[in-house]
Amino acid sequence: MKTSEFLELLNAHKNKELLFEYTPGHFVGANYHITEIKNITVDAIDCGANGDFWKETIVQLWESPKEKDKTAFMSAFKALGILNKVDQIKPMVRDAEIKFEYSNDTFHTAQLFVNDVVWNDTQFVIKLAVEKTDCKAKATCGVPEEVETVTSSACAPGSGCC
Repeated sequence: MKTSEFLELLNAHKNKELLFEYTPGHFVGANYHITEIKNITVDAIDCGANGDFWKETIVQLWESPKEKDKTAFMSAFKALGILNKVDQIKPMVRDAEIKFEYSNDTFHTAQLFVNDVVWNDTQFVIKLAVEKTDCKAKATCGVPEEVETVTSSACAPGSGCC
């Protein structure tokens, strides 16, 4: 999701609680704070010696141990206010991918991408997911693409189809 899309969604749902689902069924606690907004520039070379360049917006989420019993989540309006204040100081790149950095006692620190968004009358939920690493230069490096495995009983050994 682009930073601009996220800001538009916050504005459209500003009267709702803002929840982050970091793995299916597991939510960042209501005691979370937005502790840092990072404007990241990535200037990389892959294993095939190809250059790449892109920008990202990273929003860091942190759960305050002093507020662990809190039950009311931050509103989308408050989050939008924080992001707008940061944007006045260090403008965010609107077409940059937005990611969320998070960890807790049972979940490793990770930069998570927006996998989906859902909402109802009172809540706006950002569903996050971990991106798997990948080789961008598979052809150059001789890494074969994954071959789809057929698991049909018609292709069992001795069936004559293989």
